[in-house]
Amino acid sequence: MSDLIDDFNAYREKMNSRILEDNNKVIKRIFNLDTNAYMEGALNVKTKELLGLVASAVLRCDDCVRYHLETCHKEGLTKEEVVEALSIATLVGGTIVIPHLRRAYEFWDALEAKKS
Repeated sequence: MSDLIDDFNAYREKMNSRILEDNNKVIKRIFNLDTNAYMEGALNVKTKELLGLVASAVLRCDDCVRYHLETCHKEGLTKEEVVEALSIATLVGGTIVIPHLRRAYEFWDALEAKKS
């Protein structure tokens, strides 16, 4: 199952490098803004990652959900905290979020398995 994580990260890194090598000022600034938005501030990183996770699930972006799940995991959030956030996302987003919820559970399980 850890191939799911490794494959995701390898593809993300490869394509982000490819995108950034074009040296487009707007895209580079968006990437920079995204990075800086999730840094410690008035809200701590864990809270910001949970907010990003909820927004990503509601917007139905599996890549974003995976990214935020992995960061939540690295930040030490518990499964219970993540599942509670995902429950809010499902409530707000409606039943159309359920397929993304399934994939989120699959990815979290892979993160947990890789940790062992």
